Amino acid sequence: MGAAFVIAFSTYSRLPMPQVEWSERNMRYAICFFPLIGAVIGALVLGWGWVCRALELNPLLAAAGWTALPLLITGGIHMDGFCDTVDALSSHQDRARKLEILKDPHTGAFAVIFCGVWLLLYAGAAAQAPFPRGAAVAAWGYVLSRALSGLALANWKGARPSGMLQSFASASHRTAVTAAMAGYVLLAAAGMLLCAPVGGGAALLAAALVFAHYRRMSHKQFSGITGDLAGYFVQMCELAVLLACALTHRWL
Repeated sequence: MGAAFVIAFSTYSRLPMPQVEWSERNMRYAICFFPLIGAVIGALVLGWGWVCRALELNPLLAAAGWTALPLLITGGIHMDGFCDTVDALSSHQDRARKLEILKDPHTGAFAVIFCGVWLLLYAGAAAQAPFPRGAAVAAWGYVLSRALSGLALANWKGARPSGMLQSFASASHRTAVTAAMAGYVLLAAAGMLLCAPVGGGAALLAAALVFAHYRRMSHKQFSGITGDLAGYFVQMCELAVLLACALTHRWL
């Protein structure tokens, strides 16, 4: 289990980890630890919020730090998938060409544009979401987005037979991963509702709608999921959760 933990964190974060063997046995339960990266991000975001409050920092700086922290911790791996997916969807090409665009290392104009839009919306929502309740709901959202992504990985069809996501999916113990992700989802949902019943409920609804969109879009446009599409979902889910917190700030 220790090796599985290291593999998860070394793949989906920039946090320093020891070297372990990437064997099929060690990868079997790696995805079970994926949502814990979200827990680390959530804890650091809350810590940043307390620092900003203690130092009486400008709300704009606080929101900028909140926006940057998840990207710095993950190394932008999910944002990379978001950008690739936006480029593919904006091409309006057939499925085969869209899959080629996902693998293209070059960044298209639509990726740059929508990355900028995402950052603006996220920073704006972070400035509006009240601290600490809004931040606490969003912190649970980092766990929720990864748990839902893990559920999809374990149970949905892959768009192609190779790739990083397919490697994890093929090696994973499906039953164990599904059970673990369901547990994380329930824990995150309970945490969000306890932190703020109205805001947490709105955030859960937003996450559910994005998850439904992810399912429909991935199967209609790509006939399955890939690592890039999973990254797109994580970014969209986290944005939706934070926007829900911002829009319901009066009741938080």
